[in-house]
Amino acid sequence: MAFDEFLKNGKVIKKSPDLQKAKALAAMSAEAMRATKALPLNGATASIITSAAYSSLRQLLEAMCLQKGYHVYSHEAFTHYLKMIGEGGAAGRFDILRKRRNGIEYYGKAVDAATARESVREAERLRKLLKKHVR
Repeated sequence: MAFDEFLKNGKVIKKSPDLQKAKALAAMSAEAMRATKALPLNGATASIITSAAYSSLRQLLEAMCLQKGYHVYSHEAFTHYLKMIGEGGAAGRFDILRKRRNGIEYYGKAVDAATARESVREAERLRKLLKKHVR
């Protein structure tokens, strides 16, 4: 599915850009990542940390979309937005994190500490790559 399909089915709505909210979300994203990295990583916290790392990245993607006037109501749409703006490699990597987080949140699938560590590193790499898209 292409990003314009999400627009057609109402999972993304085009409005005026919201630069103030985008800036606030980008800042919150950075804070969320710092907080995530401060948590002790072990078997009991691995799933929580994985979800938090994903959330930090999702906030940055939401900020990117808000700058362009896109209000996104489907996390899957972010994957297609990244493809649309020429970040196809990041799109695939984001989608892996999205599916991992969905497994935790919707299906009760726990992750181990090694997976959580890798998720945090990947979220950090993607945040670093995508920050150039946020003013």
